Amino acid sequence: MKKRVAVAFTGPSNSGKTTLIEKVAKRLITEERVAIIKNDPKDKAVFDTEGKDSYKFSQTGAEVVVTSPTRTTYFSQQEKRLDDIIAMINDFDILLVEGLKTLPLPRIAIFRNEIDESYLDCSEAIAIDGSIDINAYAIPSQIDILDLNNTDQIIAWVKTHAKSV
Repeated sequence: MKKRVAVAFTGPSNSGKTTLIEKVAKRLITEERVAIIKNDPKDKAVFDTEGKDSYKFSQTGAEVVVTSPTRTTYFSQQEKRLDDIIAMINDFDILLVEGLKTLPLPRIAIFRNEIDESYLDCSEAIAIDGSIDINAYAIPSQIDILDLNNTDQIIAWVKTHAKSV
């Protein structure tokens, strides 16, 4: 696999995106430096505890970095472009992106129970489980069909299709 590559995962809420990315990352981290970007389009994620210093600092509107011997956390009050985020992370071999379906990255759409065909226009592959009857859908021939429960197959697809960034 080329170094500094990226691939995206997309799909409806509760389709299994986070679980799949977690499985893929845990396997890849043994051989690659992995970074993950998660989109939060509804701005509902909570990253700090009210009343703590870092929370107070982030509430000022300033860019805040909290550093310790085991991690560095960056709180930004501005939306960042993918290139900006890549520059900040910098030290990775493979970047896994959850969401952000407008980014020009190779993309696996994840589905359970039914396929939302609106995702097919922005995806190069779909990952499904046995809850879906694939014959009930008109999947374009250029879209790869992957087994959502076969992590090896998903990783092989990622290694083959990830794009240099």
